[in-house]
Amino acid sequence: MKKQKIVNKQRWRRTNRVRKKVRGDATTPRLSVRRSNKHLYCQLIDDEAGKTLASASTRDKAIAGEIKYGGNCDAAKIIGAKIAEKAKEIGVENARFDRGPYKFHGRVAELANAAREGGLKF
Repeated sequence: MKKQKIVNKQRWRRTNRVRKKVRGDATTPRLSVRRSNKHLYCQLIDDEAGKTLASASTRDKAIAGEIKYGGNCDAAKIIGAKIAEKAKEIGVENARFDRGPYKFHGRVAELANAAREGGLKF
């Protein structure tokens, strides 16, 4: 139990270290990423208004048909492309990438690269 508390505290510190530098607003929202073993989630967040502008995840019914398994890099590419498409629909071209407590590699990096290829600028 003690080990888990230490791990959670370290994760919380990493998250706060990233978030204190990355704030989103209406013109450049924060692109927040959350990953689990089976799924991947991302949101465009306006921190000033406290609203989520757009979201995409491997659990969305429209996207789930394209994805066999949500916990890999192929799924991350699809989610990155979908969030870039949704950002264009609401008129957002720039965003600030919030990786949270995760390192910028693997699924997180693939999502970011796919969003960039879709036209979103970080």
